[in-house]
Amino acid sequence: MKFINNLYILLFLLSGTGILPAAAQQVYTLDDCVREALANNARVKNASNDLSAARHGQQEAFTKYFPTLSASGGGFMANKGLVEMEMEPGQSMSMLKNGIVGGVTATMPLFTGGQIVNANKLSKVNVEATRLQLRQSENEVRLTTEQYFWQIVMLEEKLQTLSIVEEQLESIRKDVDAFVNAGVTNRNDLLQVNLRKNETRSNRISVENALAVSRNLLAQYIGHPKESVKITVNLTDSLPKHPQRLYAQPESSLPLTNEYNLLRQNVKAANLQYKISVGKNLPSVAIGGGYMYDNLMDKAHPFWIGFATVSVPLSDWWSGSHNMKKQKLSVRNAENQFTDQSQLLLIRMKNTWNSLTDAYKQVEIAIESINQASENLRLQTDYYRAGTCTMSDLLEAQMLFQQSRDKYVESYAQYEVKKREYLQATGR
Repeated sequence: MKFINNLYILLFLLSGTGILPAAAQQVYTLDDCVREALANNARVKNASNDLSAARHGQQEAFTKYFPTLSASGGGFMANKGLVEMEMEPGQSMSMLKNGIVGGVTATMPLFTGGQIVNANKLSKVNVEATRLQLRQSENEVRLTTEQYFWQIVMLEEKLQTLSIVEEQLESIRKDVDAFVNAGVTNRNDLLQVNLRKNETRSNRISVENALAVSRNLLAQYIGHPKESVKITVNLTDSLPKHPQRLYAQPESSLPLTNEYNLLRQNVKAANLQYKISVGKNLPSVAIGGGYMYDNLMDKAHPFWIGFATVSVPLSDWWSGSHNMKKQKLSVRNAENQFTDQSQLLLIRMKNTWNSLTDAYKQVEIAIESINQASENLRLQTDYYRAGTCTMSDLLEAQMLFQQSRDKYVESYAQYEVKKREYLQATGR
């Protein structure tokens, strides 16, 4: 017991001195968040399950190439023979009062109008389409994760700006308080500063609440407890690299996109569905054989049997012709959709590029505004101390300074999100 007590004391001392790590939030970069989201997000898991199901469907279609085996058996008992014969007056013969029958047969399709071949091709197309849908889901998860990540960065930077503003206001309050006590200015200036401080406190509460919600959303999205997630990024009023290095020709990027390849798979699937509909109206040929056994007249009777079948869908030709026409129209619709959506994908690439370059220019403007607002605040502070401007002018300059910094982090976050959208739009 004494040893256990000493151990508790030792552990307490070690944790208090920082030798043992205390429970703390794990710090994640953007790449860490994306990796965790791809591993834990439900959307990606479901898409992976869909891909596995499609592969099982492909394996199921492949089994149609092999013979079909079946076994059957049965027996019967009757109160009298199923076959009765009158031999002569007063004499009769009864047979098949009871018996058993059974057997095993195998049937091998030789020709089915291409239905089996095309069904296997269709299952392969389905696997490829599901794989592309999985990649789409991963892209959407990446984009959403970045949106949550940069939302948190923006709010944290706004909190830092509020801290700077609070320090500025406290410094202004001290100056004004000294001026009031010295009789240089009236208490109205002090009242304006206090009102501005209250407004800043209110803004801090709103930003902190929004930050808590954003952290919870990111934690849930990447599959981690909300208390364990903390992000890290370094913004120092810097300008990101110019997006020109990311530019790609829309026409050459089109085949790289998941959406374009999904449209192609849709056309392939429609053509295969049409071929399958044609095959259903063609004759089918199969061969088979089996081992049979019966005991109907109190005597075992085993034997082997072979057979061939030819099936011609005569009455189905009428309805089948309409089904083929319907499938043919589906092919045309898929081709029209392929052409139309491909053009829209090209427009989307150009639009996302314009949005990316616009976002970059907004960051440039925001950086210029920070420099100008900082200088304006410095001048207004000097002017107020010299008695050449009013408190309203000084507080307005301080407000412009805060707005310029907030605009910068908003523009920077927007730029990063637009960059991800453009990369995905061009198949990267």
